[in-house]
Amino acid sequence: MTSRWIFGLVFLVCAGLLAVAFYMEHVMGLEPCPLCWLQRFGFMGAGLVSLLAFLHGPSGFGNRVYGLLLIVAAGAGLAVAGRQLWLQSLPADQVPACGPSVDYMLEVLPWFEVLQTALKGTGDCAEVVWRFLGLSIPGWTAVFFSLLIVLGLFVMLRRYSPRDWLQS
Repeated sequence: MTSRWIFGLVFLVCAGLLAVAFYMEHVMGLEPCPLCWLQRFGFMGAGLVSLLAFLHGPSGFGNRVYGLLLIVAAGAGLAVAGRQLWLQSLPADQVPACGPSVDYMLEVLPWFEVLQTALKGTGDCAEVVWRFLGLSIPGWTAVFFSLLIVLGLFVMLRRYSPRDWLQS
């Protein structure tokens, strides 16, 4: 399997995960918390990098660059998912207070303050509203971000022939 098709597969996985997130929001009625929004942006970033890599079809050094960008996007998403999992593990008396919705914050606060508030997380982020096979939503996103990091490492570290380096 070529790196191009790996990136195409990663794009489809990211698009599918975003579709599931929007299904959970609009059909199941689950309101995303600020950290959930940031995890969506992580999948959007990983998907965009993968789509660009698929369309570009790089070889050699180009694969390493796209692999690194995929790792960065997925790593940022994994960090956010880890923060939410940590908030969900806190005892009830240590959970931060619930905050306003992301839509409201975007209307009244500067963008940088919205990002700071979102990264801190709120009581909404600590609430577990859905589980599948024992994992909450951020647990599953952490699994998928970890898989994306592994795929990015695979693309970066696989051996390429010297001819591939000259073509990129």
